[in-house]
Amino acid sequence: MPSLPFALQYAVGQQSLAALSNRDAPETPVLCLHGWLDNAASFIPLAQQLTEAPLLALEFPGHGHSGHRSSDAHYYFFDWVQDIVTLCRQQQWQQLTIIGHSMGAMVATALAASFPELVAKLVLIDSLGFVTDSAENTAKQLRDGISSRLKASSRPPYYASLAEAATARQKQSDFSLTEAMLLAERGTITTAQGLSWRADMRLRHSSVYRLTPQQAEALINAVQCPVLGIIANDSAFAAKVKHFAPHYHQLTLVDVSGGHHCHMTQPASVAQHIQCFLAA
Repeated sequence: MPSLPFALQYAVGQQSLAALSNRDAPETPVLCLHGWLDNAASFIPLAQQLTEAPLLALEFPGHGHSGHRSSDAHYYFFDWVQDIVTLCRQQQWQQLTIIGHSMGAMVATALAASFPELVAKLVLIDSLGFVTDSAENTAKQLRDGISSRLKASSRPPYYASLAEAATARQKQSDFSLTEAMLLAERGTITTAQGLSWRADMRLRHSSVYRLTPQQAEALINAVQCPVLGIIANDSAFAAKVKHFAPHYHQLTLVDVSGGHHCHMTQPASVAQHIQCFLAA
């Protein structure tokens, strides 16, 4: 049986959110949040190791099998936090354990800071803190973000086969074709022009704003729950540890081998750290 055999769908306002789970609609899941342009299948290798936990890998709007934002909308980081809050209230979930990778870890951190009643423990996989920029660059960031939106829509890539799509994905990442195939199987759709990615092309637009380092630190300071930071030793995110780590109140840091998608390439090692953290 697949490690995440149950495909779930949630109606959250006008938005449809998809998920994969190892339980049939778990009452209080361990919520897994993927990274930018990934999908729920990124947690399949980890789920093969964490069989005792009721995992639910949710897909953000615009990703995987979740719906896209409306044609007059855009993708804002904090809107993903609202999506999770709305879903938690709808399902009456509280005091969750959340496992987040990359962007998903940033969303989980912002959620724990602003809605502490929803989060009991945080696991942050190769991500600590937030993407930030100095206040002096605010005008430039706004201009660049709006300009990227106003450009003519780029044509999505098309592929002759699933293997071709997976190969293209693998070339952009730090994992093998095996992991790329997991993401491609979940993240592609057949069209008249060929196989293409399900993800909304608008996700590639530049952000119109960035948090300042001071705003990021204030959010992190508001996180009161225990936090496990799993940092890959061959990843650019390791450089952020020294800056953001002192602002967490209850942070346990561990290193694992591998790159940014270490939960896919080194799932046994990552799972062992998670199990110890949850048991404690």
